[in-house]
Amino acid sequence: MAEVAHFDLVQDRKGIVWDLLLYIPTVVALASIAANFWYGGNHNLAYLLYFLACFFALAGFNRIFKTRLMMLPSAPVSFEVSKQNLRLIQRNGAQIALVKNTRYYADYSGKSFGLSGLDGAGRQQQYVFLRGQFKSVSEFEHAKTTLKRCLD
Repeated sequence: MAEVAHFDLVQDRKGIVWDLLLYIPTVVALASIAANFWYGGNHNLAYLLYFLACFFALAGFNRIFKTRLMMLPSAPVSFEVSKQNLRLIQRNGAQIALVKNTRYYADYSGKSFGLSGLDGAGRQQQYVFLRGQFKSVSEFEHAKTTLKRCLD
């Protein structure tokens, strides 16, 4: 029988502060510069900057509520790794098994890693896991080594 490693994820409260410090000033700056260009008569550049402000706002919302807080229904709350299988359990109770083209992506800074692959229906799935989502740094390192060993 193959060894199965199970990892439960927790909310990353420290990371929320960093994301808020990154996204809020960026969105406010882009929107205010866009407003300046709009009232200055350069509407094309204003549209571009408003688009970028909306894009960063949506990306920040997704990163905070799906990755850091794990509040969205499709957010993974735990995962199981074995030599034959990688299964993610989402907040809504759905279980996603990555069955084909499963890849592990390490971060150069060592603070996160990514997983991608095809689920049973043939849809491409991508997930990012942050160091703060694990109960301890040792559990994060154990997850990284287990994933490297099982997916390579």
